[in-house]
Amino acid sequence: MIKVLFVCLGNICRSPLAEAIFDAKVQESNLLSSFKSDSAGTSDYHIGELPDERTILVGKKHNLQINHRGRQVNRTDFRDFHYIIAMDENNVKNLNSMKVRYGFPEKEIHLMRDFVPGSEGLPVPDPYYGGEEGFEEIYEILDEALDNFLAKVKETHQLYV
Repeated sequence: MIKVLFVCLGNICRSPLAEAIFDAKVQESNLLSSFKSDSAGTSDYHIGELPDERTILVGKKHNLQINHRGRQVNRTDFRDFHYIIAMDENNVKNLNSMKVRYGFPEKEIHLMRDFVPGSEGLPVPDPYYGGEEGFEEIYEILDEALDNFLAKVKETHQLYV
């Protein structure tokens, strides 16, 4: 089973939405038995909280199930997940610090938009302080990036239905 962890700062906006979009794409591809996904934050700001209401609204608009409570990245995440994907460079830096501290210096951390040709190095913007339109924007960004990520993983792991 291929395990994927999506990471943002507080784990209430971008990463739970990425997890929900990814799960829907995996289901559409008939690959549920091949993947396990989760999301987490690099901070402890929202541990135990439900996702932001605007995340839930965008999810509902796109027929996504978002069943998640905020949690912080921990040591076992570096051991257990094959792919750890951060939403922006600050979270990449935080994860790179954490992986060394937790004893997994070789663990590769990916940036979400690096899977989109022409968008390498760009962040998935944090919509928290904006309006609902920012959440729709991150849905569109994540949808494209996750299509590309899933295609790459299917090819890398030779997953064919």
